[in-house]
Amino acid sequence: MITLFRRLRRPADAARTFYLFDAGFAGFNALAFTLVMVYQVQVVGLTPLQLVVVGTVMEATCFLGEIPTGVIADRYSRRLSVLIGLPIIGAAIILQGAVPEFAAILVAQVIWGIGWTFVSGANQAWITDEVGVDAVQPVLTRGHQLALGLSFAGTVLAGVLGLVALQLPIIVGGIGFVILAGVLALIMPERNFTPDPDARAGTAWATLLGTFRSGLGQVRRRPLVRWFFVISLLFGLSSEVIDRLWTARILETFTLPTVFGRTEPALWFAAFAVIGSLISMISSIVVNRAAPGLVTGARPGRVLAVLVLVQAGAVLLLALSGHLWLAMAAVWLRLAAGSIAYPIQATWLNRQLESKSRATVLSMNGQADAIGQVVGGPPLGALAGLTSIPVALVGSALIMSPAAALYVRLGGRRKRSLVSESR
Repeated sequence: MITLFRRLRRPADAARTFYLFDAGFAGFNALAFTLVMVYQVQVVGLTPLQLVVVGTVMEATCFLGEIPTGVIADRYSRRLSVLIGLPIIGAAIILQGAVPEFAAILVAQVIWGIGWTFVSGANQAWITDEVGVDAVQPVLTRGHQLALGLSFAGTVLAGVLGLVALQLPIIVGGIGFVILAGVLALIMPERNFTPDPDARAGTAWATLLGTFRSGLGQVRRRPLVRWFFVISLLFGLSSEVIDRLWTARILETFTLPTVFGRTEPALWFAAFAVIGSLISMISSIVVNRAAPGLVTGARPGRVLAVLVLVQAGAVLLLALSGHLWLAMAAVWLRLAAGSIAYPIQATWLNRQLESKSRATVLSMNGQADAIGQVVGGPPLGALAGLTSIPVALVGSALIMSPAAALYVRLGGRRKRSLVSESR
């Protein structure tokens, strides 16, 4: 038994460990969140404004926690940061499913946000250092594709468990995050990161502040990084209402079909999520194989601009459609475009950052998104309550659209090396 434990504790290959993390995170996330909006609407009975407030509380927590946790990842250990965050996320998810009350769900969002900020930025910074900035794009892309596959499995399982009780997949998903943290604690390597010696010499606050200043310096020196922050802000302003209200839009507007005498939302929304995962996975694989140059280009601004317009158009279609399957096609189209865009955008941003403060800057970027969701969510949620959900969705699409022009602007800028930008 001791020999087996020692073997399990041996660090694994970094890329394979990242695949396990990405796929496991996505699978348990799909299990926990596939039916969470249905649960919040039908079991807890949240209104459209309450649904948005739940998301706003979570994003406000992310906003407050992104920088401190990102700095910790840079100064102490990216691996440790991930291992702290995962069980906290699991505990928050378990609480949300176990106590179907608005107040409990709000508390769960605070706990989840704290856990997420430990993981956010640290995971990408960790794998970028372990495999190298020049080799990280294929790893991120492959990890994302595996994540889509496990999302599919998690979604199917959520549908099965949801037929028993809507809370059950949420609780099981939370337990899965705790288990994932335990497995990674045994095998996750960290060979290419050297913690700052001052961080262990009793000068924690000084070193945290120093890393924050280093990250802020990168933002000031590099216009491209600043524009990425603006784009994240625009997506944050628009995405909160889309993510929180699309389920309510379907439930309130359309009658779900009867299949084998059953019309349970758990069955249908699991099926919707399965189809969305498959479409996103196939889209990512096809684009990467058919046009690898688009994905691996040094400055893929035009590609990302097109994907932004596709997402905005999909949201408009969701808002205006009077047919169930056309509305769901819009949801799936938005997911597919986002799936293709994620590894491209992440790779492009990581290329601009120095290793010593990479996690901090990535956390700042996440914070820009959180600011947008905190600022944009409640007004658009209130607009949905005063008028209708489709009106709020149209507003979200309009807010998102300028990001396309910004990506074109970035793609047209004269290419500069990291050395010249840092002078």
